[in-house]
Amino acid sequence: MAGLREHGDVVRLRLGPKTVYAVTTPELTGALALSTDFKIDGPLWESLEGLLGKEGVATANGPRHRRQRRTIQPAFRLDAIPAYGPIMEEEVHALAERWKPGETVDCTSESFRIAVRIAARCLLRGDYMDERAERLCVALATVFRGMYRRMVIPLGPLYNLPLPPNREFNRALADLHLLVDEIVAERRASGQKPDDLLTALLEAKDENGDPIGEQEIHDQVVAIVTPGSETVASTIMWLLHVLAEHPEHAARVRAEVESVTGGRPVAFEDVRALRHTNNVVVEAMRLRPAVWILTRRAVTDTSLGGYRIPAGADIVYSPYAIQRDPKSYAHNLEFDPDRWLPERVKEVPKYAMSPFSVGNRKCPSDHFSMAQLTLITAALSSKYRFEQVAGSNDATRVGITLRPHDLLLKPVPWE
Repeated sequence: MAGLREHGDVVRLRLGPKTVYAVTTPELTGALALSTDFKIDGPLWESLEGLLGKEGVATANGPRHRRQRRTIQPAFRLDAIPAYGPIMEEEVHALAERWKPGETVDCTSESFRIAVRIAARCLLRGDYMDERAERLCVALATVFRGMYRRMVIPLGPLYNLPLPPNREFNRALADLHLLVDEIVAERRASGQKPDDLLTALLEAKDENGDPIGEQEIHDQVVAIVTPGSETVASTIMWLLHVLAEHPEHAARVRAEVESVTGGRPVAFEDVRALRHTNNVVVEAMRLRPAVWILTRRAVTDTSLGGYRIPAGADIVYSPYAIQRDPKSYAHNLEFDPDRWLPERVKEVPKYAMSPFSVGNRKCPSDHFSMAQLTLITAALSSKYRFEQVAGSNDATRVGITLRPHDLLLKPVPWE
């Protein structure tokens, strides 16, 4: 994708019998995301429907999508995020305490575990959510391994054969959906109405003023918790990699946390004051965006940047390529958190940095995600520096998201 920029702003590609249009500039990716001539569709989204369903906000379009966004957005408003602070703090400090100096940390499982637990406990509160969060971790880890395999090796009907990996995937997917149904049923039976995402869904109305259906509630829960956990987990892995590869920035984060907290454990209320820590998170997302490729489909004959796009055509663009473009970033492959300082950020072209997308498809949980990522980075860096250990493989694994292949780190206390 990065190499296509030299061929033009919009590049027509032949992929077997299909014609696909690749968009290569920040300006046109922004125009694409904001235009009503294109919708969420294409092979990427079709491959995710088996997990996310067809009635959730991730795959919906048009009026249904707008209604669903209005329903879920209050749970992610900036002024709603502090209510999740105590849970985030509890999970983050438990993680830091569980890691022992000198022991090997499997960053894949640990990152995924904390991402799922924070999402489940914050957004789907319930009496047994702690135990169910653990079950979600197990089910989702297996499901995402299976989906990765299906994307990389598209064997079609062969995945329906009763082979052990297929049975494991199907069991995990069934358990995931069963868990969601249990969580929804338990909340209904309890009569409780905490101010969270699940309450908003249970009280939501459709276009006719009637309660939304059970399938839509189910798909909404899956569509919000599942992709968010995967993308946050992948970003945590890259942040841990950054802390190991750039000890100078890990030391700056530690010093900043010490300056802000005075030596007490970092708290959610400190997040806004941790400017360099936040910039480390943003720069990690620039160079290693979890979501590396996205697609749209033209709903009518239209144009983009002066190029004619026929109805039904698939459009593809890569945040990974856009955010590493040397035309947008000086020293584009260099890890430089200071490029996000107020005096330098104005140099970045509009739409050249959009890890949460833009327009009506912007991730609704962007503030929620940034808060936990900054808190995790601060809490871990204030206690440890990190070193890769023998057997670690930090090569990029390309799947639904980008993540290190098998990152293994050793926490080392600061001297």
